[in-house]
Amino acid sequence: MRVAGLARCKNLPSHLLRMHLPSACRQMSIAAGLKNSSIFRSQGLIGGKWIGAHDGKTIQVNNPATGEIIADVPFMGRRETNDAISSAYNAFNSWSKQTAAERSKCLRKWYDLIMSHKEELGQLITLEQGKPLKEALGEVSYGASFIEFFAEEAKRVYGDIIPATLADRRLFVLKQPVGVVGAITPWNFPLAMITRKVGPALACGCTVVVKPSELTPLTALAAAELALQAGIPPGVLNVVMGNAPDIGDALLASPQVRKITFTGSTAVGKKLMAGAAGTVKRISLELGGNAPCIVFDDADLDVAVKGALAAKFRNSGQTCVCANRIIVQEGIYEKFAEAFSKAVQNLLVGDGFSEGVVQGPLINEAAVQKVESFIQDAISKGAKVLLGGKRHSLGMTFYEPTVVADVKSEMLLAREEVFGPVAPLLRFKTEEEAICIANDTNAGLAAYIFTNNVQRTWRVLEALEYGLVGVNEGIISTEVAPFGGVKHSGLGREGSKYGMDEYLELKYVCLGDMNRK
Repeated sequence: MRVAGLARCKNLPSHLLRMHLPSACRQMSIAAGLKNSSIFRSQGLIGGKWIGAHDGKTIQVNNPATGEIIADVPFMGRRETNDAISSAYNAFNSWSKQTAAERSKCLRKWYDLIMSHKEELGQLITLEQGKPLKEALGEVSYGASFIEFFAEEAKRVYGDIIPATLADRRLFVLKQPVGVVGAITPWNFPLAMITRKVGPALACGCTVVVKPSELTPLTALAAAELALQAGIPPGVLNVVMGNAPDIGDALLASPQVRKITFTGSTAVGKKLMAGAAGTVKRISLELGGNAPCIVFDDADLDVAVKGALAAKFRNSGQTCVCANRIIVQEGIYEKFAEAFSKAVQNLLVGDGFSEGVVQGPLINEAAVQKVESFIQDAISKGAKVLLGGKRHSLGMTFYEPTVVADVKSEMLLAREEVFGPVAPLLRFKTEEEAICIANDTNAGLAAYIFTNNVQRTWRVLEALEYGLVGVNEGIISTEVAPFGGVKHSGLGREGSKYGMDEYLELKYVCLGDMNRK
């Protein structure tokens, strides 16, 4: 190592010295550069103004790859949330009365700005969330696609004319914005989960109060800064973060908030659903999954391995549509397990800014401990670790990509969402058994099938109790298709033309003959 490199980083803390030194230096340099960027913000946004918490409290935002503090952001609560609600409520009257074309132009400008700042936003996502930079840049494009799509859909909110039952009547159906929306988003996709909600809400004429995860608020704040630059008026988009229970309670209690949209755990979703009843709010929930990935004997082995790898290990297994159970027919089980394990072994783990890295850290220590407890439970019940199964030598919250064989339905790995880089392999004999195993869960978000039999494809996809099904494909999310689940995985759909309906109310109008005496 050159002395110059060491001199520049001589003050690195000891835990960073365990990392590759140029990599640690690069992260610190990128963080410093982002803080000088025109899009970097570390305060909440209320009524077009960047403000701190009323009591001055802050919370640290950490880099999960290093543990280093990136920034301090306001630790906001009920009071700030009520201010944001009032701001959104006051802005609703003018924003909802703008023409669809005017709202569309603002959204299109926002999309253009997001894409022109793609590199900075990608770096920010990697810095605070940990995913590899290539994947983070992919999220920026994916997140921006919702703004672009809904900028176009804003001009396509059509009503209806209903044939009247009486000659002197005219019957109409109007679609109007629901009002102020409270949007609560998770840390695993800090940009895309916001744009997928805010895009259609603004396109319809709603105003929004966003509560991003306290673990990854900086991406949300940067996106909000770009929204202001795009000409979206003050108060139309507000961002508060900090005390999640207090913020959630304020959104639920306010009669001015007419809609809650949430992506996160099923447990929190159920609480929000119960809380929304008090003011009879509309609610959309995109909750946890337990995705089955069914590999039949007649599948193309290479396609199945590639698809299952993508479905399982994207974002280090921290997505709600990750393949949580890989269910393999007995005739191909051993071949698949061997080929899949070899592919997993080649996954490079490291900080997201290093070249070739495809697996970053888990979001925090609690996430690692959850993975460890699931592995221990599986081993105690007879499962076999084929690969990985322990913390990575890099330390921090890095975990080795793991493959576990002989998993049974009673194990935690098969019953609950592991949300980590662990691929459990289950064995089945018949098509009917595979469907039974796949549907034996309260979750119903995503499912995957690998087969070359067309008749089987139709039988299985129709029998699966899931909102999304991928056939011979492991990455299926797109802005043009509806995203959402059934059973305990949620209510409503996001993305596509159907995503607009979540933010619109129907109004029936009966117009009588005004000349009638």
